[in-house]
Amino acid sequence: MTLITRRSLLIAGTATAGALLVPVGSATAAPTASGTQITVGSGETYELSATTRVSRLTIADGGRIVAPDGHSISLTVDGVETGQLLTETGGTATLIRAGTYQGDVVLTVAAANEVTYETLTFPFRQALYVDGEGVVRDKSVLAAVLGGKLTDTLARNVSITSTGECFDGVYVKDATYTLDRPAISLTGNGRCDFAGYGAAVVGDGSSTRLVVDGARISNKGVVRTGVISNDGASVVVKNSSVRCRNGVLPADYQATVETPYMESVPWMLGLDGTVRATNLIGKNSTATYLNSTVFSETWGALSVEGGSGLKLTAVNSHVGNTGEYGYGTYAIGDATVRVLGSRFDVGSYATIIAGPAAVVHYGDSTADAVAALDTELELGLTAGELASIPARNTVVNSGHFGYMFFGAGTLTLDGGTVINSERATFLNKGQQTAITVDGSKGARLNPRDGIILQMIELDDPGPVNVNGKMMNTGVYTEPTGEPTKDSTFDTTAVHTADAAATFASIALRGDFYNGMRKGKNMVLTFEDATVEGVISATKAKHRVSSIDSSTFYELGIVTNTVQAAVNNGAIVKLNSGSKWTVTATSYLTALTLASDAAVGAPLGKSVTMTVDGTEVAITAGKTYTGAITLTVA
Repeated sequence: MTLITRRSLLIAGTATAGALLVPVGSATAAPTASGTQITVGSGETYELSATTRVSRLTIADGGRIVAPDGHSISLTVDGVETGQLLTETGGTATLIRAGTYQGDVVLTVAAANEVTYETLTFPFRQALYVDGEGVVRDKSVLAAVLGGKLTDTLARNVSITSTGECFDGVYVKDATYTLDRPAISLTGNGRCDFAGYGAAVVGDGSSTRLVVDGARISNKGVVRTGVISNDGASVVVKNSSVRCRNGVLPADYQATVETPYMESVPWMLGLDGTVRATNLIGKNSTATYLNSTVFSETWGALSVEGGSGLKLTAVNSHVGNTGEYGYGTYAIGDATVRVLGSRFDVGSYATIIAGPAAVVHYGDSTADAVAALDTELELGLTAGELASIPARNTVVNSGHFGYMFFGAGTLTLDGGTVINSERATFLNKGQQTAITVDGSKGARLNPRDGIILQMIELDDPGPVNVNGKMMNTGVYTEPTGEPTKDSTFDTTAVHTADAAATFASIALRGDFYNGMRKGKNMVLTFEDATVEGVISATKAKHRVSSIDSSTFYELGIVTNTVQAAVNNGAIVKLNSGSKWTVTATSYLTALTLASDAAVGAPLGKSVTMTVDGTEVAITAGKTYTGAITLTVA
């Protein structure tokens, strides 16, 4: 039979511990000169009805210390939240683990902050809870807020440290608040970054305007996210550093795509990792990062996940991954993602575009562009701040691909944007795209493997239903044999669902391959541009024939064998002022040349063209359709 002991030990308040009163007694030890102590024996449940300070807390194995219904209990030792552990993998509740705690021990009893996400309700605990009236002391663990100045509108130079699980730093709900130069360090696992359970900073609600200025956020743990904007909140992070490192998953965790339970990145994205630095979720939420550094170890730095009407912006910021894999930004749904004047050093992709109506723009942080964003997003930048923002171009350095289309979307690269990638600049996994690259102000594409655009079938095997749950146990198997011709699909025509890309006022050197097996054309338009390389339908083949979670890094990596199109047309439009220098055999299905456009071969070589097996002269001002082969000799 479980023994329940109830005691209320009220203690003298401090600036950081809130309004606490003098102790009145203890069931387990009389007050001494060094303070009181609490001992909870095995099998005992010890309930505190109010915040308590002691010098020593001992909890035996099987002992529990709890708060009354409708409340939570948090332990701090010398101002550090600690001791809390989830009671089960996939659960939401936490308890203070068995052990002995000594020092300035404060057990804070706070009113519940229950946050529901989909099917689960998470019992949030946070150092600082702010609503429209200001700091809510009854919901805050103020013993974990050290130093600095704390008011109902501002926290300046405060420090928050946690080594327990699922403890949040700051939670702002439907309020206007500023965090000025906070230092937040959370070590140990969180639980759900779709709700923000275990995050350093959460802005929640359509009435929230949260400014984080000069922050130093350093987290380590599973889904121990740095910054989250949710449910219509506007979060502005400037002059700050946000860095998150992976944690260790529970031994019995099973990888899933069910978001209330997801604690690791789905490997089918070609990634690994257990924490992303930020997340933008809900409806009409915005997150803006200005002059800031945002890094995850792997997984992702700036994430957009679910919801609608979301706007993610990075201006003059340094973003990326410290590990081998990871993305800079993620764009899903109808999200708008803008990167201006920033440097991305990423493991795998600058952006994963997951559609179906995502809009992504990489460009320069010109004064006009930043001022327009300030107005649109209501950033509240002062005239001095706007004047102090230097105009910069964006540079991406990727250890794998530039951009990966996992869903439909629109991507624009302009200004002086430079994309350096080890593999293809654009990896399109069978998606409808609208890519525009405007090189009139110096934009450049530099794929080290020489491939600018690679189209392949979607190689995500998808989750598997295991006992009613969607688990990440699928296996991708390379198709065998040649694709079967779809007589209803026209490889010479442009379809709405095709993969389209336009390159204007730019000199390109690299290849374009359509390796689709099913009906989707690659439609390339060149405006006053030069391109040197192969443009062709191709047979794309992965380096390995079977890919599972242990070989996730093989996803997207293929070899190409050029061949005549089956269901994968290659349509090229050379508009005014454009020239294509064909470097090797290329198979097209349509070729249009403006009156001043040209097709040629490298110096000392010549190019010939056949259409449906008949040699045809390449003449400016004409359009050719059919089985087109260009051969260089």
